[in-house]
Amino acid sequence: MVALPVSPALSPGLGRLLAPAALSVAALLLLLLALLPPAPGRRRSAGKMPPSPEGPRHPETLGVGKAIAVLTSGGDAQGMNAAVRAVVRVGIYTGAKVFFVCEGYQGLVDGGDHIKEATWDSVSMMLQLGGTVIGSARCQDFRTREGRLRAARNLVKRGVTNLCVIGGDGSLTGADTFRAEWGGLLAELLKNGGITAEEAQRSSHLNIVGMVGSIDNDFCGTDMTIGTDSALHRIMEIVDAITTTAQSHQRTFVLEVMGRHCGYLALITALACGADWVFIPESPPEDDWEEHLCRRLTETRDGGSRLNIIIVAEGAIDKHGKAITSDDIKALVVKRLGYDTRVTILGHVQRGGTPSAFDRILASRMGVEAVMALLEGTPDTPACVVSLSGNQAVRLPLMECVQVTKDVTTAMNEGRFEDALKLRGRSFQNNWNVYKLLAHIRPRPAPR
Repeated sequence: MVALPVSPALSPGLGRLLAPAALSVAALLLLLLALLPPAPGRRRSAGKMPPSPEGPRHPETLGVGKAIAVLTSGGDAQGMNAAVRAVVRVGIYTGAKVFFVCEGYQGLVDGGDHIKEATWDSVSMMLQLGGTVIGSARCQDFRTREGRLRAARNLVKRGVTNLCVIGGDGSLTGADTFRAEWGGLLAELLKNGGITAEEAQRSSHLNIVGMVGSIDNDFCGTDMTIGTDSALHRIMEIVDAITTTAQSHQRTFVLEVMGRHCGYLALITALACGADWVFIPESPPEDDWEEHLCRRLTETRDGGSRLNIIIVAEGAIDKHGKAITSDDIKALVVKRLGYDTRVTILGHVQRGGTPSAFDRILASRMGVEAVMALLEGTPDTPACVVSLSGNQAVRLPLMECVQVTKDVTTAMNEGRFEDALKLRGRSFQNNWNVYKLLAHIRPRPAPR
């Protein structure tokens, strides 16, 4: 994805590279996660939040007197549970109270049993689970000021001034709006008697940190989002299985994968399985694509192949913005070539199942960095998102990343597809160029 400059204010030191050779606080915490149980009596009541003492603080006391809430929002993604686990255990290790917010923003609005304190053992045996065990839900209530007012009261009553949100760009944008309105929400709650003056003073600011959980890998600013690698593994298992039956019966298969307006899953799948053709929204085919596609499939069959594989991103379009669907492609192939053609829409199986090793490690590393970002935050620290850059977990300005992500969609809507490819980042462009090089036969020169 696109690389954004790392703000020194948001990523102190070396971005807390979580490797054994990097002696950062986050690295030490990661090593201690599985080794140390929570010390008895370490957690203090969030009712009293003493001012931070002058000078450096030890990591095991960094969170004393503070409270963190963690929620998952939007579509689920494999690896979310690993991120939740890391937030809970690092938070407890630092001395903070940590709360689960069940059912996403809806739970934040409803309060009650939806917000409950987490323990060290309550996140055991969840690392390998897919989905999100604390639940996720679409929430219309949080889109209203009344809903955010209720959510603010629920946090204030529990002494929570640090919120970790794991979700897509919409979920993270909602968190930033919540933070921007925080002062006004507290003033309104104080005025109508929803909270006391002491509670308002104790919760005078809200720190926000996000982690991107999405199989689409559509968020600009991170090399990979939580869940993408697992989704690719799931897709490839299915594609490999379909390939065997397609070859047996000399069939053409049109496979549709998820991704909304991002073609990452489709592109990487096509590259990994050697697909004959791939449709992605960032680079629509030329106006004569029907002729080109049929010629390509015919050349493949004439060359001895017994099957054809076509990968379609669910948001695929032509250069005029018209949707290209799997059924459209099937109808074209059957009508012009007469090939036995089948459509398989993978659907939600891509989001299910256990997370890959990569996603478990990625989410754990991001969770460690997210807690450190929250506990080191000040009222002047802008909301940030924890991203993967190379082999480092880094903090980037949240809304800058969200804006670039939106710019990609805008570019596609306006027909500026070259700009859309550039905004996706160099890695996306390189993968696209490699696919075209490996999949499309170069016309042979005419004999002299």
